[in-house]
Order: sequence, then structure tokens, then C-alpha cells
Amino acid sequence: MLKQFFIICSGADTDILEQCSKGEQNKYAGIGATVFFTALMAFIAASYALYTVFDNLFTAIAFGFIWGLLIFNLDRYIVSTIKKTGKVIDEFIQATPRIILAVIIAVVIAKPLELKIFEKEINQVLLEQKNQLTLENKTQIAAQYSPPIEELNNNITALQNQIDTKETEVNELYDTYIAEAEGREGTKLLGKGPVYKEKREKHDALLAELQQLKAENKAKINDAESNIAKLKGDYEAEVITTQPIINSFDGLMARVNALGELPWLPSFFIFLLFLVIETSPIFAKLLSPKGAYDLKLEDQETALKTNVAQNKNQRELLLKTDYAINDRIYTDIEQEEELYTYKRKKARELMQLQADAFFKNQKNIL
Repeated sequence: MLKQFFIICSGADTDILEQCSKGEQNKYAGIGATVFFTALMAFIAASYALYTVFDNLFTAIAFGFIWGLLIFNLDRYIVSTIKKTGKVIDEFIQATPRIILAVIIAVVIAKPLELKIFEKEINQVLLEQKNQLTLENKTQIAAQYSPPIEELNNNITALQNQIDTKETEVNELYDTYIAEAEGREGTKLLGKGPVYKEKREKHDALLAELQQLKAENKAKINDAESNIAKLKGDYEAEVITTQPIINSFDGLMARVNALGELPWLPSFFIFLLFLVIETSPIFAKLLSPKGAYDLKLEDQETALKTNVAQNKNQRELLLKTDYAINDRIYTDIEQEEELYTYKRKKARELMQLQADAFFKNQKNIL
């Protein structure tokens, strides 16, 4: 039962193969088994690849099954259409397009399985890439918010400097009128004289200005700090909003690119393995000698071709003979007076009917 199934997978004619030896049947059963297991590997590989895309098991299995059937049909067609002619060059030229197709199929099958085999290493590469993307994302977002925040900080510093400068002036005036009262500077007279009062009034006026400046600048500083806090909040919110996009950076293309960052030699050998599996049925047919199955198939096909050629030749001769007979018949009756008189009579009647119809039509128009 299993042997018969694998023979069907090979695309061989089961009726012809039943007339061949057991060895010939086993050869095609082996070819069919290779075709079947290649399709099975294609199903597994496609299911995994599509699972990374759709993130849904049932969808991935459904599409993977369709892909496996497609690969099975292609492989079966490739193997079944290679005919043994006994000429190596002709057979190789015949198989070249099929080998190219087999290489493409091997690449398609091998790549998803490479992604699964090197999944841990790929996850490590993706983690590093995500971290790098996170840093770059924060830098890019910060480039939008840093200039206004820096400008507001500069404004706060300038406002604070105004207060500090005014406080310095007030403190200097305070020291001046205190020194005047103590007799250490100015008039050198101890007590609170006119000069002291003048300096005290100047200090008090500047102190009032300082209090007003502090109130105004404090309000401006509070507004600036509120704007800074809002900008920082917007920055954090945008970072949080964009982070899920970076976290989901693990699709099929990202994993393929991450695989490219790993050493190429292991992936290359896995590809060679599937290339050998995919092309083995083709090379098995090319390298195997012309067997009983090939001879019987060739005999059946050439017999059919001969029969078709004979039928075509007979139809051409029949048509040619029919033309010759018709020519002789019409030549013989060409001079018969009775036929001439009959056709003349019918032609006359036809012309009369045409004349009557034309007259009737013209009369209706008038």
C-alpha cells in the first residue's frame, strides 16, 4: 500500500510499472518517497513562516498545507516529465529548467526552517536591534522636544539672574547705609543722619523693586516650569506610544535580516541539504540507466506517435484524392447541354424575382 502510494507520488505510469520488475518499481517508489517528504518539509516550513506573519496557528497550517500541495505537484511534474533518451547531453538540457526550479524551491523551503533552527540566535540579534531602535527612537523624539525645553530653561535662568542681580544691588545698598549709620564709611559720623536717610530710602525703593521683580519673575518661572513639565510629559507619552511598534519588530522580514547577521556557513549547509533533497529525484533519474519502464513508456509513446502520423497522412491523401475526383466530375459535366439549360432557366427565374422585388420596393417608396 505504502509502496503503491510512493509510486503514485513519483508520477510514473502505474499500469506500465506493474509490468516491470520489482527493482524498477522500488526505484520509482524511492523517487516518489523523496517527492512526498520534500512536500512534507515544505508544509512544515511554510506553516512556520506564515505563523510568524499571521500569528494564528490554524491560518498558518491551512496556507502551509496549500503550499505543501503546490510543492508536491511541482516536484511530481518535474520528475515525471524527464524522459530517458539515452543521450546524456540531451537529458541534461531537458532537465536544466527543472533543476533551476528545484533550486528555487529548495531556497523557499530551507529559509523558514533556518529561521526556526536559529531562533534563539535570531532573538538575540532582534533584541539588540530593538534596543538600538529604542535608543534611536528616544533620540529622535528628544530632538523635537529638547530645543523648546532648553529655550524655557534659558528663560528661567535669565529671570533668576535678574532677581540675583537685583538682590546683589539691594544687599550692597543695605551694607552702605548700615556702614553709614555705624560711621565706618561715607561721612564717618556715627548715627542716622541725612545721608543715612537718603541711602536708606534708596535701599527701600530698590527693595520694593526687588519684591515686585521677584513676584513677576516667579510667575514667569512657574509658567515656564509648567510648560517644561508638559513637554516632558508629551515626550514620555510619545515614547510610550511608539515603543509597541519597536517591540513588534520581529516579523518575517526582520527575522530574515537578523539571520543574515549570523555566520553564513551553517545556513549555507542547511540550504545545500535541502538542495540535495530537492534535486535528488531529478539526478536519480538522470544518472540511472534506461530501464524497462523507460523502454515500455517509449514504446507506447512512439506507437501512439506512429499511429497519429499514419492517420494524418491518410487524411491528407484522402483530401487530395477527393479534390482530384471533384475536378474530374466537374470537368465531365461542364459541357452537358441539359445542365446548362436547367441552370439558365433557374437563373432567369431568379432575375425575374429580383426585378419584381425591386419594382415593388420602389413603388412603396413613391
